[in-house]
Amino acid sequence: MKFRVAVTGLGVLANVGIGSQKFWEGLINGVPSHGYNIEDFDPLPYFNDNAKEARRSDRFAQLALAAATEAITQAGDFITDPTRCGTWVGTGVGGLGTLEEQVKILNEKGPRRVSPFLVPMMMANAGSALISMRYGLQGPCETTVTACAAGTHSIARAADLIRSGKCEAMVAGGAEATLNPIGQQGFINMTATSSTGISRPFDQDRDGFMQSEGAGVLVLEEWEHATNRGAPILAEILGSGSTADAHHITAPAPGGDGAIRCMKSAIDDAGLSPERIVHINAHGTSTSLNDAAEAEAIASVFDHSPIVTSTKGATGHSLGAAGAIEAAALILSIKGELIPPTHGTKSVDKSLESIDLVINEPRPWNPGPSLSNSFGFGGHNGTLVIGPAIT
Repeated sequence: MKFRVAVTGLGVLANVGIGSQKFWEGLINGVPSHGYNIEDFDPLPYFNDNAKEARRSDRFAQLALAAATEAITQAGDFITDPTRCGTWVGTGVGGLGTLEEQVKILNEKGPRRVSPFLVPMMMANAGSALISMRYGLQGPCETTVTACAAGTHSIARAADLIRSGKCEAMVAGGAEATLNPIGQQGFINMTATSSTGISRPFDQDRDGFMQSEGAGVLVLEEWEHATNRGAPILAEILGSGSTADAHHITAPAPGGDGAIRCMKSAIDDAGLSPERIVHINAHGTSTSLNDAAEAEAIASVFDHSPIVTSTKGATGHSLGAAGAIEAAALILSIKGELIPPTHGTKSVDKSLESIDLVINEPRPWNPGPSLSNSFGFGGHNGTLVIGPAIT
């Protein structure tokens, strides 16, 4: 027996807005004037104004806790048995900012000045651990590190724990903060980022992604556990898929083979057929190869044309947080019955016109089962199937 998975809480921080309401408004309005970093984020309130405790957490973990706080506050009193409630927050890199800072201290001031908090601050599981300790969640506390698919995989694995009956609730998502010099320069030297400073997914002039930071966290509950306590249900996690390209460390498999198998696996896991899928929040990074492979994969899986958007046009690419942020965007699209446009995109690449891409203006829709895609370096593919809350 598979139990249903309800989404009862949602928290998100991104360049376009801190908190779900401002985030949603930002998805409609587009890239803010300050670009792709999160402006004016104050971690202190999430640490009960304890400055010392806040300093002992890397920025990615601070963002994770802030997103979790919003999601948990919205979900309400969902913790009935702490041993059956857990956390699963992914990241692509973890505490890279802390590592860079401490290497500089080592070189300039010597080994004795390296912080004793270096390891707990840089470890990838710090976000999950911080949330678990703050809210007393004693069930599974795990972290997925699968590059840009980490947030999607984390939500999928957390949902699987609920579907199997092993847990009654999970706090799940992804967080990333790599807008430090070494984190940015690595991608620049790889020629993965845009030289024009514009994220324009599927556009004929796309030339790379724009690196960003952020966090997205969902509270997932077993359906009856949520309804029995009268919790409003935002959406339902219907299924998921995970595959490997087994092809190249950065380039996608030719023809989008891994993405094709991933989307088909997710749809099958949800007990649906492809024609039931209404909308896709695409991975859509704005790189030449990845956008082409994803568009080809979508055309291969679907005989009809699901409505497609890439919210990375507004948010940029937040690596391991991206899938969780995009799952949040999809849930808000369901709630608002509106699909945000793919900002930055002016003219869809003629070779990719098989997809029905939303550009220029938001598009009203009748919400139904939808996909959120994430495809990461290393050939990691993840897809979530998310649908409206239907009793």
